Amino acid sequence: MFSSELLAKYDIPAPRYTSYPTVPYWDKTPERSEWISSIKTSLEGDSSWSAYIHIPFCESLCTFCGCNTTITRNHDLEEEYVEFVLKEWSAYLEEVPELKEKPLRQLHLGGGTPTFLSPVNLQRLLSPILNSVVYDKENFEGSLEVDPRKTTREQLEVLSELGFNRISLGVQDFTFKVQDLINRVQTFEQTQEVTYAARELNYHSVNFDLIYGLPCQGIEEITKTTELTIELRPDRIALYSFARVPWIKPQQRKFTDDQLPVGAEKRALYEKSREMLLSAGYIEIGMDHFALPNDELSEGVKEKTLHRNFMGYTPYQTDVMIGLGVSSISESKTCFHQNEKILNFYKEKVSNHGIPTFRGHIHTEEDLFHRDLILELMTTFELNVPTQLQSSLKSYLTPLIQDGLCLLEEGKLEVTELGKPFIRNICMTLDKRMLDKKPETKIFSQSL
Repeated sequence: MFSSELLAKYDIPAPRYTSYPTVPYWDKTPERSEWISSIKTSLEGDSSWSAYIHIPFCESLCTFCGCNTTITRNHDLEEEYVEFVLKEWSAYLEEVPELKEKPLRQLHLGGGTPTFLSPVNLQRLLSPILNSVVYDKENFEGSLEVDPRKTTREQLEVLSELGFNRISLGVQDFTFKVQDLINRVQTFEQTQEVTYAARELNYHSVNFDLIYGLPCQGIEEITKTTELTIELRPDRIALYSFARVPWIKPQQRKFTDDQLPVGAEKRALYEKSREMLLSAGYIEIGMDHFALPNDELSEGVKEKTLHRNFMGYTPYQTDVMIGLGVSSISESKTCFHQNEKILNFYKEKVSNHGIPTFRGHIHTEEDLFHRDLILELMTTFELNVPTQLQSSLKSYLTPLIQDGLCLLEEGKLEVTELGKPFIRNICMTLDKRMLDKKPETKIFSQSL
């Protein structure tokens, strides 16, 4: 276990590095022509692409949540939203016909609550997209996030028929005390029912999202949550640290400081759950992810093909990711692009321009250089440091090396077992933009 001094020293605001540069450091939004050109260039040669569709609607607000959501019980909004996403998709097809020819490898539905949409509207949304592209059902990954309280077998049947084969269930914590505080009361039976239905419908991978560090969550609560998770044996588990960002998400101000575990108390929750998962046969993947040995993430670790993007860890990388829907983020080899974040503005921009740009970033050569270094470290916990960086990096790493978190010998950086929980801190020593200009205000969640 870590000393309280070590935790206090390194539990500082830090990026999660699902992208580099991180969003606060984006500084040059691509013009429409630049964005389209970057997609076309990225799709040249033997290439593939993936897609993300954001469904922002939730019927109630989970107070821990940091996602971009629209809280409503008005399901009349579904049909109009589907129409706007399809208009956006049509604009992409018109501008980038290559999307019809290059293989689509992944399609992910996120939210919000994707199963806010009825089976009919899920079909209306997805069929035109899938019917207009090339995808090999044998190698295609269709995945979605679901709220077990709002997911029906009929929805899962429609999605299965369309080729969806991976599902991620929002669980967070199985104990009523914690669920009540975060406005997410969800019975074990609801989670069990959706898990069993997914397996019966040939979803070959089931993931649970858990969170540690929630209000009034202690060892007893994390133990019970992990025991029940192991009982249902999902193929993958994401065990996220509660990202407290009340300056971005005001609903998190409902939690008082004395309700939240911090420092050594918080880290003990992760370590308890980790110990139980490893004993149950799971493999630890990168940062805060676990998978069974036969899962594609585990294979990605063995084959060194593991990738990290805005959706977390994936077993491989595609050349382009197209994000559709309000607030969605897209990525080419040289650009980031984010859609308008406010629903009414999103609809207005789709109506007027087709592609609803909010902001983005054009990578410099220096960005690409540091992006690749951080990505390699986040996925393999080791890095052959380029010669030109070895001297400066050693000076940044010295305190981390002295504390036993990493090694730097003969130009090779290795994260120790003790250091793996501090991977975000270690990556910060490679973050050129942050090293050049530290944030003047608090913009990231705590690292642990």
